[in-house]
Amino acid sequence: MFIGEYSHNLDSKGRLAVPAKFRNMFKKGAVVTKGLDNCLFLYPKEKWEDMAEKFANLPISQSKARAFSRHMLAGAMDVDFDSQGRVSLPEYLRKFSDLKKKVVIAGVYDRLEIWNKQAWDKYKTRAEENSNDIAEELGEMGV
Repeated sequence: MFIGEYSHNLDSKGRLAVPAKFRNMFKKGAVVTKGLDNCLFLYPKEKWEDMAEKFANLPISQSKARAFSRHMLAGAMDVDFDSQGRVSLPEYLRKFSDLKKKVVIAGVYDRLEIWNKQAWDKYKTRAEENSNDIAEELGEMGV
């Protein structure tokens, strides 16, 4: 399980060090894709394969399903770890999430999210300010 928040720097070649405690979870490979809220999602290969199958099974007759599948699948790229535990993030994904030098890696159970630090701070502040309302809505869903 991925949990926690980690501040890292993206180097000039677009490489990002993944926290050492998570690297063994990517032994079978990794996939990075466009996420939601303008962050990137980094999945272990086997989890990505499960998710990709779900996207592929969405009804192609529905425009929102097609759009979401395209967002997630066409935006995806296999990535490898180098000897220092870094992954190279493709330029189109760095541009999508406006990644600069300072980034935040957030563990979100089955994936890591990669955020522009300023965007993460803004998002986190907004979520914390609305945490009571969010908790109430989730309570109505049985969480």
